[in-house]
Amino acid sequence: MTSTSVDVDEDETGAGGHGGTGFGRVRLYAPALIAATLIGAVTAYLVKVPCRTGAWNHFDQQFAKLCYSDIYPLYFQRQLADPGLPYLDHRMEYPVVIGAFMKAVAFLVQPVSDPIGRGLAFFDLTVPLLAACGVVAVLATAYLSGRGHEREALIVAFSPAAILGAYINWDLLAVALTALAMACWASRRPTWAGVLFGLAIATKFYPLVLLGPLFLLCLRSGRIRAFAVTTCAAVLTWLVVNLPVALAAPAGWAEFYTFSQERPADWGSIWFFLQMKGLLTASAGDQSGLNMLGTVTMAVACVLIAVIALTAPRRPRLPQLMFLVLAAFLLTNKVWSPQYVLWLVPFVALLRVPRWAMGLWQLAEVGYFVAIWWYLLRGIADQTPEMLTQSLHGIGENVYFAALLGRFGAVLLLCALVVWQIYRPERDPVRAEGADDPAGGELDGAPDRFALRLRRHVRV
Repeated sequence: MTSTSVDVDEDETGAGGHGGTGFGRVRLYAPALIAATLIGAVTAYLVKVPCRTGAWNHFDQQFAKLCYSDIYPLYFQRQLADPGLPYLDHRMEYPVVIGAFMKAVAFLVQPVSDPIGRGLAFFDLTVPLLAACGVVAVLATAYLSGRGHEREALIVAFSPAAILGAYINWDLLAVALTALAMACWASRRPTWAGVLFGLAIATKFYPLVLLGPLFLLCLRSGRIRAFAVTTCAAVLTWLVVNLPVALAAPAGWAEFYTFSQERPADWGSIWFFLQMKGLLTASAGDQSGLNMLGTVTMAVACVLIAVIALTAPRRPRLPQLMFLVLAAFLLTNKVWSPQYVLWLVPFVALLRVPRWAMGLWQLAEVGYFVAIWWYLLRGIADQTPEMLTQSLHGIGENVYFAALLGRFGAVLLLCALVVWQIYRPERDPVRAEGADDPAGGELDGAPDRFALRLRRHVRV
């Protein structure tokens, strides 16, 4: 493997399809995209109606009716109605932006006198705010899709798995901020991209891993200065948001990080499957071995992605590499909750993989969504049958693990297709149409300044 420097005669300012009129272009499609997103948002709310009308108060029914959400129970469990602040006065295992969002919504519903009604109002007010985040994510994805392909954002609006997972938790906040950060990068505003990445990382951890692909592609194209500006802005923004809370309530602020380190392999992860099948052992109180295993496998995956980024015959598109690292993060993580599909959907919309592959992946995600709740229902039926309020008993372990492995395999399939497109750029629909990287911003149309070439050595 040798290093070579390749110069390409292209406009170093980027040829991209996102000039100053880009946002104006998306504005033409905005009414249809917003309407589509709102249809999806209403459908997602209707999925939760059985719980909102009573199933949340019956532990088994919320699983049987596939309408579980963290939003309603955590209003009570995290004492959001009580005086005081998250992190300082009561426990909060979420990053700072989500904690502030939860407390702000709780404050707005405080005038509701009945406690149960207040919890329902908390959910009802959270839903439209998260729906607005969905609108932002769809519009940003339309912008990132490039001229003439704005309709690809409808994949985000109408994704069945995303509709089912929309209101399980507050992930749409991070999804919207990440999509906006990418849109700012695509419009060649690296400082604003960094600010939004910093806010996204202060909302959920996963946007942090997206900076790795950005670095690799900036390294390959000689755009390190733009990457440095974005990274510095992201770090400063994250510090501005987090430092006041960390200084005022260090133990409460650190709860998210300690909780992540100490939690065992949980539902959805490959490690949970291996442990339950006796192929992996871990002590109940010490997760250091599992944490190390997850870290090492993620590091190996990142090294492989770096090799792909630097040895591909043509610089990969930014969404391709970001999808690969985000998929690696999920595949090696200790937890893979159903709502994490929201993280992937905007990137999959930008990949332009075959529709059959996207449909297979969505089918696997929906299958897992159903399986996890009915698997938990079976746990209630087996361990505390007196809690059952109806005759449904859920599904067994084998069916659940088949759904878990199906989702794992579907994401691996998407990864394989992306790698194939990277090494066969003529098979990438975006590149085949003559575009370079519509979401690339500074990378769009940039030359290959640094690449690694694999050479075959023959011994004579």
